[in-house]
Amino acid sequence: MSKNVLITGGCGFIAHHVIDLLIEKTDWNITTLDRLDYSGNLNRLHEVLEKYDTQTRRRVNIVFHDLKAEINPLVNNFINKLGKIDTILHLAASSHVDRSITHPMEFIQDNTIGTAHLLEYARRLDNLETFLYFSTDEIFGSAPPGVAYTERARYNSTNPYSASKAAAEEFCVAYENTYKMPMMITHTMNVFGERQTPEKFIPLCIDRVRKGEKIFIHSNAARTEAGSRFYIHAADVAEALMFLITTKPACPTDYGDAKCAKFNIVGKEEVDNLTLAKLVAQAQDKELIYEMLDFHNSRPGHDLRYALDGTLMRNLGWEPKIAFSERIKQVSDWYLQNTRWLEL
Repeated sequence: MSKNVLITGGCGFIAHHVIDLLIEKTDWNITTLDRLDYSGNLNRLHEVLEKYDTQTRRRVNIVFHDLKAEINPLVNNFINKLGKIDTILHLAASSHVDRSITHPMEFIQDNTIGTAHLLEYARRLDNLETFLYFSTDEIFGSAPPGVAYTERARYNSTNPYSASKAAAEEFCVAYENTYKMPMMITHTMNVFGERQTPEKFIPLCIDRVRKGEKIFIHSNAARTEAGSRFYIHAADVAEALMFLITTKPACPTDYGDAKCAKFNIVGKEEVDNLTLAKLVAQAQDKELIYEMLDFHNSRPGHDLRYALDGTLMRNLGWEPKIAFSERIKQVSDWYLQNTRWLEL
């Protein structure tokens, strides 16, 4: 059955991969709300849509809007263009930790207030089937060795970015409990892939390896242990989101009277950043030049290790199908053939 899907931040890195998958695998109509700031790039959508025919491309409608402003039919003349939306994927966010430390109010406005404005619009829709809020592993804070946080772990935000996402997540829970909205919340971590902002770690590594430049690896104070993550490709995230909105799994019953369903979208394996950089160098058949840095001094507000437990999604029948090392080779090769995305 065809859907009318509203995706926020569709010109952003993760959301444009989601749009690509939905266009390829469904007949759904897609509208994206985007303010086209430093993280939104129309060229992303242009590149993924140009492989489709004209009729297919017409299924994607791009609307300019900054969610810091409410979506009000009395003042926003674009609302009639949205049509009868039945599914909302809220992926738009400010996500730069360093900038959140310098300018915390920007992140409160973008991530918390922006989400509240979208929730206010959504709760008045007659046909809403799913509102999916795309959250982050960072709301749980640093994970000690051997610990992987489940969907209902306590919050421990260590920077204004993660706090703004946690606050928005709680508003989503409240709107389900108060207004009976059909909510889903996902947590994911360290997404990578084609057309990512080049300041992010993996494209940065690819670029510095190709230029023969040094890569700095964030580590513990003794500079003996590199930080680690469960990296995941954006295409895998897109598949997970499509799985959730098409299967609509119920909220597990082992969380008391909690009604808002939450799901961790997790990479196949934990990888430390030194191993990752070596894989990038190996993909280019080059030597890795690197230096370990004490991350507490070099990047205050960041955490050495993040980890999510992906058991729930695996039990439901979803996990990434492609090995991390294969994904790194795939992405490295793509950037080397499309170096303009490393020079933005």
